[in-house]
Amino acid sequence: MSSTNPPKVDVPVLKDLNIDNITDNVKLINGQCPDPRLKYVLERLTQHLHDFARETRLSHEEWMTGLQFLTKVGQTCTDVRQEFILLSDIFGLSLLVDSIDHPKPPPSTEGTVLGPFHSHEAEPQTNGSTISHDPDGEPCLVLCTLKNTAGEPVEGVKIDIWETDSHGFYDVQYPGREGPDQRAVMTSDAQGVFWFKAIVPVPYPIPHDGPVGQLLKKLKRHWYRPAHVHFMFEKEGYDHLITALYLRGDPYETSDAVFGVKDSLLIDLGTVTPEQAKQYGMKEGSRLISYDFVLVSKEESDRLREKNATEAMQKLGRNMKMYNGLPVPDVD
Repeated sequence: MSSTNPPKVDVPVLKDLNIDNITDNVKLINGQCPDPRLKYVLERLTQHLHDFARETRLSHEEWMTGLQFLTKVGQTCTDVRQEFILLSDIFGLSLLVDSIDHPKPPPSTEGTVLGPFHSHEAEPQTNGSTISHDPDGEPCLVLCTLKNTAGEPVEGVKIDIWETDSHGFYDVQYPGREGPDQRAVMTSDAQGVFWFKAIVPVPYPIPHDGPVGQLLKKLKRHWYRPAHVHFMFEKEGYDHLITALYLRGDPYETSDAVFGVKDSLLIDLGTVTPEQAKQYGMKEGSRLISYDFVLVSKEESDRLREKNATEAMQKLGRNMKMYNGLPVPDVD
């Protein structure tokens, strides 16, 4: 179509734009969006972005610096490194979103951050498998159960597991690697049990050779995470759970660079007993991680999310209704 004959569009008239009315004008023209949730999210995003610029009296130089920073974040992303997730992590946004979208009522296990190094390359393993082949790692038996909130075992749960090697690096951080290691996909048995042989987790630095690391340096923040093992649980009818177990007493327990530690997820390393050594094929006295995970039903989590959302909107004094389980303005 010729640019000299543009199509007619039915949009609000925008004119005489200035500091005071630009926000209302942007919201006005975006307000034609037929999706009420997208319309609401963009309305609030616009409001907060513009208020931020006005409140800080944002300079053109600072605005451009921010754009260039985000450009570098995008350019740093690869198939095995998600710098934007890392950026979200160090601002505490990842934990906040997970806590809002996947509320976990007692006694269910709390969630935490996914992190930037989850991979879909992990291979299916059976109970008793060795998931780490790091010769420098300290052997560790991981023995866990999965139950629902009624205390019943949950069979057939898909469990994603991943951790670093003893040097604090994930497999995907090594160029020329031959395949996945320190990670696996398992399934809980009829008793809700899953167990495997790994290594004792160690504290490690998040990637700090990119723009996120440069930002942390400017903020005088460290880039270390306390020792932990990641877990992700999936089964139809249950709320998706992304979590991790953290070693109590780690030097970074109270200053995790990505704000992932929760008290309920702190554990003490145990010791493999003679009976366990015989049953699980481990050396007596080896290190032991044991934990009883509790999954919450999707229905219960959805109800709690809507309840929390309704209460949050009431505190803000907003007249809202639910749309696909999420709040939107009630304009009827």
